[in-house]
Amino acid sequence: MSLTFATLYGFLGLRQAFGSEYVVQDDARQHVFWMQRFLDPQLFPNDLITDYFQSVAPAGYTAFYQLFAQLGMNPLLLNKFLPTVLGLITTGYCFGCAVEMLPVPFSGFVASLLLNQNLWMKDDLASATPRAFFYPLFTAFLYYFLRRSLLPAGVTIVLLGLFYPQSVFLCTGILILQWLKWIKHAKFGIWHPTFSQDRGDYLFCGVGLAVALLVMLPYALKASEFGPIITGAEARKMLEFSASGRSDFFLPNSWKFWLYAQRSGFFPLEWSWLPFKYFPVMFAVGLSLPVLAKFPSQFPLIKQLKTNIFLLPQVGLASLAMFIAAHAVLFKLHLPSRYSQHSLRIVMAISAGIAITVILDALLRKVTGKPSTSQKNALFLFPFLSVLLILLFYPYFVPYFPRTAYKIGQMPALYDFFQQQPKDIVIASVADEIDRIPTFAQRSIWVGNQYAIPYHLGYYRQFRQRVLDLIRAQYSLNLVEVKNFIQKSGVDFWLLDKNAFKPNYVAKNKWVMQYQPAAGEAIEKMKDKRKPVLENLLQQCSVFDRKNLIVLSSDCLLKAQEK
Repeated sequence: MSLTFATLYGFLGLRQAFGSEYVVQDDARQHVFWMQRFLDPQLFPNDLITDYFQSVAPAGYTAFYQLFAQLGMNPLLLNKFLPTVLGLITTGYCFGCAVEMLPVPFSGFVASLLLNQNLWMKDDLASATPRAFFYPLFTAFLYYFLRRSLLPAGVTIVLLGLFYPQSVFLCTGILILQWLKWIKHAKFGIWHPTFSQDRGDYLFCGVGLAVALLVMLPYALKASEFGPIITGAEARKMLEFSASGRSDFFLPNSWKFWLYAQRSGFFPLEWSWLPFKYFPVMFAVGLSLPVLAKFPSQFPLIKQLKTNIFLLPQVGLASLAMFIAAHAVLFKLHLPSRYSQHSLRIVMAISAGIAITVILDALLRKVTGKPSTSQKNALFLFPFLSVLLILLFYPYFVPYFPRTAYKIGQMPALYDFFQQQPKDIVIASVADEIDRIPTFAQRSIWVGNQYAIPYHLGYYRQFRQRVLDLIRAQYSLNLVEVKNFIQKSGVDFWLLDKNAFKPNYVAKNKWVMQYQPAAGEAIEKMKDKRKPVLENLLQQCSVFDRKNLIVLSSDCLLKAQEK
């Protein structure tokens, strides 16, 4: 049943993935598009954007896609099938983890069901990018850890380092916490930590820590060609990291910043907006396990709970420690949310799955009580069935389930046009459609909102200067300035939105407005009703004109004369 629901949700995702000829997952436009080089090495030559995203891709993630490319499978096609496969693997290990803690298969079913629902209400799994691999690999690590299987646990740590390196820090924290054991005070009945007396624990943890160190060592020693990493102090001065920026991080609302923000918050973002706060409620149900343990006569199944249930709070504690550390050294450990939001989804699912099983078991015992009291106890049937129905059918009451963030290309003719051009062309634009060109047309672009990632300054300083130069050239009143830009940048085509020369076009573009003073200067020129050079040359140099988009030839612009 667990695998059935995982397959069902995956199928619903596949329907979206293949719902149109031109479909790509949102983040795949960053992390997968460049892999088309595996099929054709001549694509994206000397391309800053492509080279950057290829350089930051984890080695295992890259090798995995490359292997299938060598077998003839397009990386973008593989990207659509992977979420279902990763979801099934995650389901199996999540089921195993829950049963290791409470040896009742129903607990594994509820846990895996909750986790699958959560994963398909956010596009992490659907992206099939490095963070999607976290879920099968981390749940696998937890499973082998629970079973004290040293070799498989070590292998999962290596794989996590190769696919999603940040998660190795979580494994390290969990391993260190195993030096402590929780025991119950004989007199007061209070659980308290003490150092483990089992040599096996120290051996297991020592080997695991050694593996983690070895797998992370290459990352520590490797110097990025696009470094250095931006510091927190530098980021605070940039519009890109403000509440209205492309990579909004420093939010004025402290509650949101620390709790639910996508990049800085501790709890998963979707927990803040889902109808009736479903997953926070389930998280709270999972936290009720210590309370249920106080009433074993009312909840008999709690007696079967194993002591390795303490792994769940240890995962939470390791997540909190890394979350705090990532905030303390912004952005050396990348985004703080990456250390808590992914792992909390797993902790929530397993803990809630176990708690719900214990509670439903108690209700079921009431329903199937002695004949003399069966009529009275039938009152417990309603909450029993209600909980089951909510668990099974909740996703059908959530708008847009599953949430996959697939983007559909609306301009096939434009993609075909660029595909007919030489493979070494470069296209300049600040229009939204430019983000789809590398994926659907397999051609290089000068800049694009999707690729404005500001964490590595060696990359972003070049990128930002490109955007500033492009905005100034696009709204320049001087033909010489436009020609100088073309000669300096080497762009071959200029993609323009037909509304690009209206003041509101720039003013309402959140991404373009980050690039000051160029954006502000462009608005002032249009308010004065002075026509930029490109606006005067739209008809003369047009080589493609469809709907609201027009493409200008750089060769034509270079030959143009002042009017």
